[in-house]
Amino acid sequence: MPPEARDSILTGADLAPVDTVRDPRNLFWRKNLANYLVTGAAGFIGRSIASALLAKGETVRGIDSFITGKRANLIGLEGMEFIEGDLADPAACARACAGIEIIFHEAALASVPRSVADPVATNVNCVDATLNLLVAARAAGVRRVIYAGSSSAYGDTPTLPKHEGMIPNPISPYAVAKLAGEHYLRAFTRVYGLETVVLRYFNVFGPYQDPTSHYSGVLAVFCRRMLAGEQPTIFGDGEQSRDFTYIDNVVHANLLAAAAPAEKVSGQMINTATGSRITLNETFRVLRELTGYEGEPAYATGRAGDIRDSLADIRLAGELLGYRPVVDFREGLGRTVAWYKQGEQG
Repeated sequence: MPPEARDSILTGADLAPVDTVRDPRNLFWRKNLANYLVTGAAGFIGRSIASALLAKGETVRGIDSFITGKRANLIGLEGMEFIEGDLADPAACARACAGIEIIFHEAALASVPRSVADPVATNVNCVDATLNLLVAARAAGVRRVIYAGSSSAYGDTPTLPKHEGMIPNPISPYAVAKLAGEHYLRAFTRVYGLETVVLRYFNVFGPYQDPTSHYSGVLAVFCRRMLAGEQPTIFGDGEQSRDFTYIDNVVHANLLAAAAPAEKVSGQMINTATGSRITLNETFRVLRELTGYEGEPAYATGRAGDIRDSLADIRLAGELLGYRPVVDFREGLGRTVAWYKQGEQG
């Protein structure tokens, strides 16, 4: 945790109250301001998107239930209106969507191992929550929903790179849940005319990713353990590969998806990654240089539901969004280690 997070924890009472929401029936106001909702705003990716929107001077509302999000992540987002609420509750969804033009839907229980341990909770917090949000968005007159999809939907097919035309082959409850959300978005576009864009993320990492949970992303866990001089564990032989994607690339893609013409992107599913891959063994060696860790990794049996290799074809993102990665893996990993190091010293 960064040092400033230790000194001041922002609670819901410290943020702009939801009662200050402008009346969505005021059409002049709605036409002249782009109003954004970020779900999962206290989480890793949601927090990063909200911060980027606020830096652009946008009007932003966030919602989070704190199942996995951290109150400390709201520090620095004081310009954002915040609702503490659960998307599994239709009333919370309706409240969050009032007066909103564009939604970035980042909230989920984003973990394959967690979904294997508790598939029902994953379904509630991914599938049910997404459907509730879409119903509320349509009722509130929201124009566009941008959805955090997952590369896990491709499954463990050997074909690389993974492209959007491939038949999904999910092998974990989490992958199934995220894929179900994609289908709901496309259905709402076809049936109700709601603009929707699915961005399929590939192994996102960077500052604000929680390194303390058993279900945390591998790079967050490796950074924390290696900076502390503790041995990291690689599940499997370490030769499995990932298209690790630094958070700034994901934020960039989301902002492009929000601004793109509807005729180009509505109803589309688009890979969001770097188009390159690295093995976990290679990743460990890079991290050893960056952290100063002197040991070797431990190896353990591979985990159920994990895929072997992941690599994105990002040509469609370039064609539809004008997207290209803005930060490469090595630079992003260096920034991430520096951020965690700052937290360790705070």
